[in-house]
Amino acid sequence: MTDGIESRVEQAKAAAGDRDVMLHGAYTAQECLRARVLDVLEIQLVPVLFGQGRRLFDGLGPDHIELEPVRALESPSALHLRYEVQYT
Repeated sequence: MTDGIESRVEQAKAAAGDRDVMLHGAYTAQECLRARVLDVLEIQLVPVLFGQGRRLFDGLGPDHIELEPVRALESPSALHLRYEVQYT
C-alpha cells in the first residue's frame, strides 16, 4: 500500500538504485507533474487521431511548469521529444 504518487515514485527510485525509473501514460504523468516528482518527460508523438483519450496537459492547476527541450528525433512514424521538467 502507498500514500499516493509521491510514495510510489520514491519506492520505485529506491528499488531502481542508480537506474532510471520510467512511468507510462498520461494519467500517471499528470499525477507526477502535480506532485512535482517528474524530472524528464518523453513524448512519442504519432500522427494518429483517435478523437478521445486524456489530454496530457489538461487540469494541471495553477503551478507553473516549464519544459526545457533536450532532444527531438524524427522517425518515419513518430516524433520523439524529450524535455527536462522545471518547476518554478
